[in-house]
Amino acid sequence: MRLFKYSRRDFLLICLGLFSLLLDIVLDIYAVVSFYQERDYASLGILLLLLLGSSVLGQAFSWLWYSYDESERKTEVEKCVTERQLKLLHVLQLGTYFRHADLVKVYLFSSKVTDPVLTAVYMSYDLSMLRLIETFSESAPQVILMLAIILQRGELGAVTVLKALGSASTMAFGVTMYHRSLRSFLPDKKQQQMSSSVVYFLWNLLLISSRLTALALFASALPCFIFAHFLSSWVVLCFFAWRSKTDLMDSPGGERLYRATVGLIWYFNWFNVAEGRTKYRTLLYHGYMLVDISLLCGLWGWQMITEPYSEVVGIVCVVVAYILGLFLKMLYYKCYHPNVAKGELIGDSIETTMSADVPDFLMFLASIETTRSGDETDSPVHLSFIKTTLSGDETDSPVHQGHIMDRSGPSEPAPVTKGCNKRMRKLAENFYS
Repeated sequence: MRLFKYSRRDFLLICLGLFSLLLDIVLDIYAVVSFYQERDYASLGILLLLLLGSSVLGQAFSWLWYSYDESERKTEVEKCVTERQLKLLHVLQLGTYFRHADLVKVYLFSSKVTDPVLTAVYMSYDLSMLRLIETFSESAPQVILMLAIILQRGELGAVTVLKALGSASTMAFGVTMYHRSLRSFLPDKKQQQMSSSVVYFLWNLLLISSRLTALALFASALPCFIFAHFLSSWVVLCFFAWRSKTDLMDSPGGERLYRATVGLIWYFNWFNVAEGRTKYRTLLYHGYMLVDISLLCGLWGWQMITEPYSEVVGIVCVVVAYILGLFLKMLYYKCYHPNVAKGELIGDSIETTMSADVPDFLMFLASIETTRSGDETDSPVHLSFIKTTLSGDETDSPVHQGHIMDRSGPSEPAPVTKGCNKRMRKLAENFYS
């Protein structure tokens, strides 16, 4: 059975993500100071609201995941702080940086961790999910804000261009890292090539950029109505997220927060949240998005009647970009997307993979002894076989030592494989099923 891997490339990508996060903070400060000096208090207020709201949302998810995994703290950094101190870090909006520092320490000082590879993989999954949430709660709205300011002013200001490029790069990195995390759950025989990530990135780029451009055009012409459009769309999308009956979080309050966040992500791009085939739901979503984008661009063109030819060309380019993104998405699912059953994804419990990882003759002996005794739980060979499989250490097993373990009572349940992040695995099941 294929195991999780954490290569030097993964570590470099995490470090690059941390660097882009710090760079984005610098650009945020630069934008805030510039808007204040220009006395553009409306843009300043919206930017501060986006920064604060996105940070609080990310810290809330980070804290909830720490509270769910309270009994599974593996690293020295996690164990050196109490629950109250960890909560204080998240209140101070430092929880995400704490996670990055913890992962860097695990990689650089792996000898001090019991299972450094699986621990690093586990931690990187949560970071990739947090980056995805930040992508659509902060970076995407910031791109809309900066593009709307450029369209209203009719000039390319340094602060707006730099912030738009920085937010766009953060979005691209977040989406790519999320797909890389999903790919890590595939078995060796169904591993996707690098070209699949390129196609995945391209269709997301076209769909997201088309959506953001349409929203920016509408916001530049009718700035007061963009908030009404967002709230009305978000309520509808949250209703469909609730109807999907998601079960990613471990608490009712956390699940409600997750569904509200799914509605926010759906406002910009599609996101698989339910198991099974989502063909009709995806078609309904993209049909709704295509109509909405056309209406937003049409309203912008109706307001800006000075140069009708250029406006028509702009509207057509935005709509065609979205349609092209849909074609690339269809190409991805037809040529690159593997059809994988839930049990084929790695990181499943040992109980479901036991029979595939042990010699067939042991299973045969266990079945013979069980039939002879008439009671599976009292079979010595069966108990020995289970003990050996669950422990993962042949040298300590009774079969290896030539002894027979005789112990009454039911066998111990199979534990979950260490390092398997059940949240990301659930998302992988939704994506590949």
